[in-house]
Amino acid sequence: MLTQKQDPRQADQGADRQQRAAAIGRNVLRALGEPGDLHRVQVQGLWESYYRVNVFVGLSAAASKVAHSFFVRADDAGAILAFSPGITRQY
Repeated sequence: MLTQKQDPRQADQGADRQQRAAAIGRNVLRALGEPGDLHRVQVQGLWESYYRVNVFVGLSAAASKVAHSFFVRADDAGAILAFSPGITRQY
């Protein structure tokens, strides 16, 4: 059986991406407010510094729905530089 070794640089990049996604999610919730029935925040990388952020609400995964969705441009630290549509405080 052959096993492949993971390049340490790839592991570091993966960890960086996860940290950036978490920071983007926190920053979106900070601007939006946190829904009482928040299920999860999904941050999906699109290209370069652009992301799609979906805010799911519901009591379970089966009953959750997308309550808010944003197209976001963020820097390497996860700070939001631009978003569409505009994020206004809802909660």
